[in-house]
Amino acid sequence: MNNKLITLMLGAAASVVLAGSASAGTLDDVRQHGFVQCGVSQGLMGFSVPDAQNNWTGMDVDFCRAIAAAVLGDATKVKFTPLTAKERFTALQSGEIDVLSRNTTWTMSRDTSLGLKFAGIMYYDGQGFIVNGKKHPEVKSVKDLAGATICTQSGTTTELNIADYFKSQKLDYKLLTFEKNDEAIAAYQDGRCDSYSTDQSGLYAQRLKMQTPDDNAVLPEIISKEPLGPVVRQGDDAWFNVVKWVYFALVNAEELGLTSKNVEEMKTTSTNPEVQRLLGVASSDGKAAGFGIGMGLDEGWAEAAIKQVGNYGEIFDRNVGKDSPLKIERGKNALWKDGGLQYAPPVR
Repeated sequence: MNNKLITLMLGAAASVVLAGSASAGTLDDVRQHGFVQCGVSQGLMGFSVPDAQNNWTGMDVDFCRAIAAAVLGDATKVKFTPLTAKERFTALQSGEIDVLSRNTTWTMSRDTSLGLKFAGIMYYDGQGFIVNGKKHPEVKSVKDLAGATICTQSGTTTELNIADYFKSQKLDYKLLTFEKNDEAIAAYQDGRCDSYSTDQSGLYAQRLKMQTPDDNAVLPEIISKEPLGPVVRQGDDAWFNVVKWVYFALVNAEELGLTSKNVEEMKTTSTNPEVQRLLGVASSDGKAAGFGIGMGLDEGWAEAAIKQVGNYGEIFDRNVGKDSPLKIERGKNALWKDGGLQYAPPVR
């Protein structure tokens, strides 16, 4: 046996060992610990915010609960770790958390240089600006902020987008950055800056918390693409598949009309093959489903997530949409068949 063949064989064996160790990683750890360790924001209404008893609510929170339901059969088996923008990636890279579900923008550098993988886009957003209309009645557009001082959070894409936009528009500006979002908001309200900038969804959330919400107006322009989604570590494809397909299951459930209220009934009464496959009733050949088994889960994984947490539309509406204080329109976050961008591959 020549040296080249021996080298190839050893390389193949090493690949098998590495793949096996990767696939045995986070999913096994979650089962062993009995909970999902989820990294969230320090408090952003509609996405992840604790109450006085440290009970967390929000879209990002609900997604972690859906993962717990799919993997452990219990949506309450989650521990939440509040993280600043600066801390979030280190916490994931170090293994302190299993998944980062924290209004985090999917960018090329984050996807390729940090050892991370984005599992989907839970919320299509874009960066905007807010101003106090009573203090600055002349500001009707971002272009009216020439020479203004702008507050934002450090360690985010926000400050980079501001630099790009104002440079492209040949506008002068000053930037004040803060490690914590609440510090940036406080500085804005104290008049240390003329405007505050973040994702537009965050602007609506922060506006409701301000001393005089009606005095503050969100400017009409969106200056960036901010696809926000859950993040996992690279090199653990089994866990990546679970997180990714829990998201897809929530979107597919809404499209198929499956809700937290009817999913149990639909499992036994629906003759739609797509519903049957998603709920573990049948596979594409009409035999035993096997889709959950392919991810290392049982066949009730999607049913548990939908029943205990709801489909994507239910999660959106109660946290940021029509049933929430924010009342944000679905817009780009509507299903593809309704003119939006939410689209999931089929289960088959």
